[in-house]
Amino acid sequence: MRLPVAKVNPLRGSCFLAVFVLSIAQLVCGVGCVAQSAKPVITKIDPPNWFTEFPDSLLLVHGEHLENTTFAVRGGDARITQTTISPNGHWAFLMFATSNARPGAIEIAATNSKGSTVAPYVLSARRSEAEQPKGFSSADVMYLIMPDRFADGDAANDDLKSFRDPDDRSAGFAYHGGDLRGITDHLDYLKQMGVTTIWTTPLYDNSAGQSGQTYHGYSATDMYAVDPHLGTMEDYRALVVAAHARGMKVVLDMVPNHVGPAHSWAKDTPTPDWLHGTVGAHIRVNDDFKSVTDVKADPARRQVMLDGWFADILPDLNQDNPYVAQYLAQNAIWWIESAGLDGLRIDTFPYVPRSFWQYYNGALHTLYPQMTDVGEIFNGDAHITSFFAGGRANQGSDGSFDTLLDTPFDYPMYFALRGALTHHKPMSAVADILREDTLYPHPERLVVFLGNHDTKRFLSEDGASPEALRVGFGLLATLRGMPQLYYGDEIGMKGGSSDPDNRKDFPGGFPKDKKDAFTDAGRSADQEAMHHWVESLMQLRAQTPVLQSGQLQVLLADKDSLAFVRDEDAGKSCAAAPAAVRYFVVANNSLKPQGISVPIASSALNGCMKFTSALQDGATVQVGAGTLQVQLPGESIGIFRAQP
Repeated sequence: MRLPVAKVNPLRGSCFLAVFVLSIAQLVCGVGCVAQSAKPVITKIDPPNWFTEFPDSLLLVHGEHLENTTFAVRGGDARITQTTISPNGHWAFLMFATSNARPGAIEIAATNSKGSTVAPYVLSARRSEAEQPKGFSSADVMYLIMPDRFADGDAANDDLKSFRDPDDRSAGFAYHGGDLRGITDHLDYLKQMGVTTIWTTPLYDNSAGQSGQTYHGYSATDMYAVDPHLGTMEDYRALVVAAHARGMKVVLDMVPNHVGPAHSWAKDTPTPDWLHGTVGAHIRVNDDFKSVTDVKADPARRQVMLDGWFADILPDLNQDNPYVAQYLAQNAIWWIESAGLDGLRIDTFPYVPRSFWQYYNGALHTLYPQMTDVGEIFNGDAHITSFFAGGRANQGSDGSFDTLLDTPFDYPMYFALRGALTHHKPMSAVADILREDTLYPHPERLVVFLGNHDTKRFLSEDGASPEALRVGFGLLATLRGMPQLYYGDEIGMKGGSSDPDNRKDFPGGFPKDKKDAFTDAGRSADQEAMHHWVESLMQLRAQTPVLQSGQLQVLLADKDSLAFVRDEDAGKSCAAAPAAVRYFVVANNSLKPQGISVPIASSALNGCMKFTSALQDGATVQVGAGTLQVQLPGESIGIFRAQP
């Protein structure tokens, strides 16, 4: 079995075929067109190791004097079936057949008229069936961690001698010292809180030739290495093993859209069309998602969206180049297999051709049927967000494709919740978003959140309050989809709208911290109150399957109020299905106490007479004729078990 060949999308511009044919011609010309100058040198091979029982792979070899060089495998029974070399002799593409090979150490030999060079290589056995990715679902609670800002578990990587800028917590953009061992040290804290899935921002090595401003991981200089500030691959494997031992899952952030400006490709590309443009001549990306979703959009608009450089500095990868496409798909496979991951978070999803996503996700799901991934589509319009969701082929300006993405983040719900809870916009906006669930093939998979590393901290919004944040967490725990928490929100951390102010260090995660918010005793009264609330909600959700996957029916939505029911029996009433589990949720976004009349005559709550508070928050319910009379304090939420 081999990875499917990445297909060229003819709608991406007629120039692509000509450019690709030219680039291949130039690469092939490198063999026999340049006089041999010296013995070949191999400096790097991507992937650095591979696996048996896997599709044929593509090895990207970097070095010097590779022109007129032949490559062979020494030892074992893997084979090189095809070789293509760049004209400058710096890059070689080797098609590598390992599906019938045995695990073990081998060598990649490069030979030309001046001599031979041998590079050690390892084939590892593929993970067993029991170790395959488990994937995440609406039964899980995801917790987002920026490793550098969470906890420092290994002082040895705080001051790397090979790096010109040591860790410095006084500088907002510098590395602060958090690492993978720090996460491992606090897995019990997360498990106790009800977290079942850990999502970390990228672990790629970002350090080569750059300042500490790349602590976040989104500016890769080596996509096949863990950033040494964060630890090692052994540290990552240990984290995954420890998480799995606790019944938790691990999700890694992947960035197939771009690399960092200090990546070697910025100056020396493996093929002429490896990137869209060059450091000195490229276009800046825009956020014109409609240039892809609108079938009549101007192709020039779409080109800016798909080919532009993010932030005007991050080299944009050309996924229409089949070599690039296979490199990126293999990179995801390598991380999953090397670390034992359960799923992926995909960065900058709309900025990449959907034809590539169909290939990429198709390859991953073929190898890992239970693996799941969630994509970032940072837009408040559900028509746009749902367009990129997998499960159906949507027709856009780039053709008709199914991205095969398991789910997008629910940014429309994020904007609705933020608007209502911090700016007192109508709570009915939340119901409006729920009504658009029909746009998604799988709305039950949506990932719902109140904030992340790209947004202002909730409590730093104008008009925000701890009470409103409590309501927000209550809705995360009870709405459809999977809740995602951002590290520190559970203790009410504050932070501005941009990096690094919204990415402050977790208090207690670092050796010199005066307070340790990972412990009950180390939290202030306000922090402890918020943490206890979040923990209670997430544990309730974990123990209540209907809150994870039950049907949701909105009962009331107006300026200040939202009420809905989650039930397990397709909306049947208490009278029709008395044994079914039902939960009634009602939120008051007004600053004042409210008496709220909720109609239930045509709902799953019809005939329910007993309402037991699942979490004491000062709410009461009285049953009337076809209605519920609910009393709620200002800015509060009630969650009730409903029974006949």
